[in-house]
Amino acid sequence: MDRRDFLKTTGMAFVLGTLGAMTAKFSFAATDNIDAEGKITRRRYKDTALTMPLLGYGTMRLPVVSGGSAGDVDAAAVQKLVDRAMAAGLNHFDTAYMYNGGQSERFIGNALKKYPRESYTLTDKLPVMRMNSAEDAERIFNEQLEKTGAGYFDFYLLHALNADTFQKAEEWKLYDFLKQKQAEGKIKKIGFSFHDTPEVLERIAASHEWDVALLQINYLDWELYRSSEQYEIVTKHGIPVMVMEPLRGGALAELNEGATKVLKEAAPDASTASWAFRYVASLPNVLTILSGMTYPDVLEDNIKTFTPAKPLNEDEKRTLARALAAFKESSGFIPCTACRYCSCPVSVAIPEVFAAYNAYALSDGKNKDRFLKKYNEIVQNHRADKCISCRTCIPKCPQHIDIPMELKKVAQAVKELS
Repeated sequence: MDRRDFLKTTGMAFVLGTLGAMTAKFSFAATDNIDAEGKITRRRYKDTALTMPLLGYGTMRLPVVSGGSAGDVDAAAVQKLVDRAMAAGLNHFDTAYMYNGGQSERFIGNALKKYPRESYTLTDKLPVMRMNSAEDAERIFNEQLEKTGAGYFDFYLLHALNADTFQKAEEWKLYDFLKQKQAEGKIKKIGFSFHDTPEVLERIAASHEWDVALLQINYLDWELYRSSEQYEIVTKHGIPVMVMEPLRGGALAELNEGATKVLKEAAPDASTASWAFRYVASLPNVLTILSGMTYPDVLEDNIKTFTPAKPLNEDEKRTLARALAAFKESSGFIPCTACRYCSCPVSVAIPEVFAAYNAYALSDGKNKDRFLKKYNEIVQNHRADKCISCRTCIPKCPQHIDIPMELKKVAQAVKELS
């Protein structure tokens, strides 16, 4: 594949064209930006009085004391971060039952106690994956209210829904449980966070009346992991989007040398992270974008990016597309989009193998242990080394990937790293 073909397969058309196409196709649940001098840009929730900061505070990785584990949260550091965020107009916080070793809810609740309850919004989540029965919901919910001291949740989500956890949620009638708490005034808006395929998302979105959905969206996953389809589905159903992983676990904040050079030549003073945030902020149905800001310098850079938020212009979209191509090209990235057209006669799990390897490749080789763990979760008879090089998959691949060659590369990497 030459460079021109590579660029075509890496989603340049999506980076340049999809935002405009979706704007024309749908009426959006979130509305235009609301800017105030010296404050983070806000967006209105549908046709209501509620406005949300376009940048939200994710609290999965609160700062910990020196040498401490995830649960050893540094309360003083958290307070300083929260105070700075509130002063900038960043007044939405997202927590969950398991974050920071189960301590996030309590520490973020303590940091917010000095502020009037109506001056901020708070999201919490019901950990369906940790539940053993429907009866667990009441206990966990009450525990979360006690930990946060919030009195009510502005947004309350079924956490990390996929095909399996959604089935449990339906069997246990957890949506009805949330509606009951909403009627009691303990929840303002109901939603879900999601980790699965667009096909599963369509079932979930159509199953109930949802107020919000929390999705993983960034410019790398937009086509590669079908985030564009997920965004389109919830937008079609009139559900505003909260965004997680806009930096894809930090990978888009620390690009490789080639990609960084492209962005720095275009905007020397802009951080690489700011490009990723502005890409997601250009999506009109996005209500807020969560970022886990553990350190003050990260918080300050993000505040700068969103004060005010500026959507990418056409030249910047082209620049970002070039950077994305350079990122993939120099990292050994395999441009598989998991379309699954490449049915294998010996049942090699081609998309799963490539997904595991790509997470490693895009980290510049830093996530070796994570790669091997993910790879070893694939059933042994479906792994890369089972490829017989029959090449029947090659003409089926829309991305024109030499699949047997790439499988051989993955198998060799596993051998060398194990």
